[in-house]
Formats: sequence, structure tokens, C-alpha cells
Amino acid sequence: MLVTFAALLALSFSPMICIDPGHPSEVGRGTQGRRITEIGAAWQVGVALKAKLMQRGYRVVLTKKSIGELVRNKERALIANRNHASLAVRLHCDAASGSGFTVYFPTKQGRAEGARGPSAEVLSRSAQAAKSFHTAMAQALKGQLRDNGLKSDTKTHVGSKQGALTGSIFSKVPVLLVEMAVLTNRKDEAFIASTKGKAVMVEALAKGVDAALNIGQPPQR
Repeated sequence: MLVTFAALLALSFSPMICIDPGHPSEVGRGTQGRRITEIGAAWQVGVALKAKLMQRGYRVVLTKKSIGELVRNKERALIANRNHASLAVRLHCDAASGSGFTVYFPTKQGRAEGARGPSAEVLSRSAQAAKSFHTAMAQALKGQLRDNGLKSDTKTHVGSKQGALTGSIFSKVPVLLVEMAVLTNRKDEAFIASTKGKAVMVEALAKGVDAALNIGQPPQR
């Protein structure tokens, strides 16, 4: 297939999205459900989301090359930085007494590994992106999963200790984290483990990306 110069030029100006399938990292292997692990769910959704976004005209980079690759959270942020991502989307699953999805974003600077961040600019851009992302995602998942809202990443276990998640502290680009479902909830796990549920989640995340970048229609190659 012959690729024209115009097509290559258009592609070079397409937004870059960094997808970060959570775990394994220095904090462990994540949540374990009865039917699926957090590593498995995040990887499967992440790979499918990459394909979906590329079909819509985005450039996409994953923070891992394989499902079991161990990548430290600092390095996950650095991958997004090196690729000059317009948005970094971190995918996780929760372990809690409740159910549903939650979107987290940095609201203040934190400290990790001797560094302090993110910058005021990244905080502002992350907040704007996260609000639009959450609204679109919630609409797409209405009637499918409970919406637990948009929250500061200081509400997470690690974020509460550091002031922000490590992936936020080292980020130089807008960043957010999605807890896609609660794996310790049987209905949530069944949803994210199913082919249909994963497809619905991928589409919701893609719509969130469109909204976060203020793109009414997906960019065309």
C-alpha cells in the first residue's frame, strides 16, 4: 500500500496518546479477581484501546511490550514524556468493598525518589483533561457500571502518602488514572472479564480521550 507524503504529514501532527496498562511495578502485581487479574484486564483493555485509537487517527504508545513486563512507575511517566504525549492514560482495576469505575488526576505536587512534581502547568492541564474525560466516559458507561466520580489522586493509597501518585509526580504531560472496575466485586469482574464488557470499556475510554483533547470528531489520517 502506497502511503502519500500528505498522509505521513497528517499522521505526524496527530495527537500522541500514552496508554499505561498498570502493573507489575515496584508496588506489586495488583489486584487478583476470581476470573481475571488486574494485570490481565489492564493489558487486554490497553492493547484494544491502542488499536481503537489508531483507527481513529491517533498515534499511540504503550508503556509495556508484553503483559508481564515489569516497569517502574517513574519509567512509565518518562515514556509518556519522551513521546511528548498529549495525554497519558493509566489503566488499573480496584480492590474495594464497592463497585464501579473512578477517574483520578493529580491536584497538587507530591514528592517521590527525591523529586517534586508535577508542575503547576501539568496540574492545570491534567484537571481540564480529566474533567472532560470523566464526563464522556460516564456517559458512555451509563447503565453499565457505577460511576464513582472524578477524584484527586491523593485519595489513593500511594497518593495519600506522597501527595500525588509517582506516575503523576514525574509526568511532564497531562495524566489521569482510571480504575476501570472493582475486581473484588463479582458483577464488576464479570463485566471487565467479558468480551462485551471490555469492548464497552474500550469505547468509553476512547470517547474520554476525544473529549479530553476537545476533539468532537476523531482525527482523520
